[in-house]
Amino acid sequence: MTIVTQLPLTFNYLGAFLPIDSVLSTQGIMVMLLAAYGLAMWMFLTSAPKVYTIMVSDLEVARQFYEGLLQLNVADVPLHYYYNYEQSLGTSGIDPFYMTSDATATATSNYGNRDGLWYQLKKNTQLHIIGGASYGEKKRQRHVCFDNECLEDILLRIESRRLKYKVRRRKPLNFLVKDIDERIIEMVEVKN
Repeated sequence: MTIVTQLPLTFNYLGAFLPIDSVLSTQGIMVMLLAAYGLAMWMFLTSAPKVYTIMVSDLEVARQFYEGLLQLNVADVPLHYYYNYEQSLGTSGIDPFYMTSDATATATSNYGNRDGLWYQLKKNTQLHIIGGASYGEKKRQRHVCFDNECLEDILLRIESRRLKYKVRRRKPLNFLVKDIDERIIEMVEVKN
């Protein structure tokens, strides 16, 4: 008498849906590596902090203002800026009124300088300060930004520090604030 053992029906069909030899083939390994790379890139880019960029007329005055008066914490440059995933400034749409016209501008006023100054504005939000803005009327320090939300956050910080300021216009946002040395800093939102 012969006893025939049958494997469960699910085991017989498992090989049809998940053939081990094709998963371990070169093509199968490449597909798995591509999927893992895609997942890693998605996690890397979604965990990156939101970065606001402000263009200023003098980086040293900006350093004194953001570190001294506003007491923002210095931040490290986010990794996605090291790997050229940063947003472009779109300088072709900038009104030349806000750009420097000084042909002898130093390297600190180069708006392409990726280093600049980096500050932690909120938990997952950083502020990137770069040179390149022109001085305002009466050699007023000008800080130019393309994002209203960024300037609103800075205005809230100014209010919380109880600094004197004057809102000149709400849309686009434009306000004045004085620094420690009584220099007037103009914060300007630029619309493309």
